Amino acid sequence: MPNVAVIYYSSTGNVHRLARAAAEAAEQAGAEVRLRRIPQPAEETFVPGTEEAAADLRAASDGIPEATLDDLDWADGILIGSPVRFGLPAPAVIRFIDTTAPLSIPGGLANKAVSAFTSGSAPHGGHETTILALHNAFCHWGSLIVANGSTDPVLFQPNNGNPYGSSAVSRNKPGQVHEENLAAIAYQARRVTDVAGLVRGLKAL
Repeated sequence: MPNVAVIYYSSTGNVHRLARAAAEAAEQAGAEVRLRRIPQPAEETFVPGTEEAAADLRAASDGIPEATLDDLDWADGILIGSPVRFGLPAPAVIRFIDTTAPLSIPGGLANKAVSAFTSGSAPHGGHETTILALHNAFCHWGSLIVANGSTDPVLFQPNNGNPYGSSAVSRNKPGQVHEENLAAIAYQARRVTDVAGLVRGLKAL
């Protein structure tokens, strides 16, 4: 049974919904799962009109532990989720990744199955570049990047199609994630679980 950590930052609920779906799918696929949130920074910017949704999300997330390096060390597979911020991961996610040097530089994240997902306001608003920016860090970690590719019919549904990782178009509506996106992230989580299980098995030989 592989260990899978789903680690995410969400500002108004969209990435939160994707993360929960990923965690549920990985658990159903046989993984031991840790769902962890990256805490909101003291000062965060929001699209006007979403402040109430941000407050609701904070209340809904209170029971989810904050992510630590121990969660990354424990995991055989890792999914990291971030909102799109000008085509980049959110600063809170970047700050969390910046703390991983003590673990990653000695090789503590090498050969782990790692994948990324996101949500942004527009179809061409930086989904791919956000995920690929996270892939840059995964390369430095020496991890095994598990992309969605074009490997399952769910990825060809009208609201999907991102081969790098699952993504949702929010249109600046808090918590809006299409059912097709939830199906895509579930597939992605199962894929990470499968690869993590294979790697764990090889290490045991």
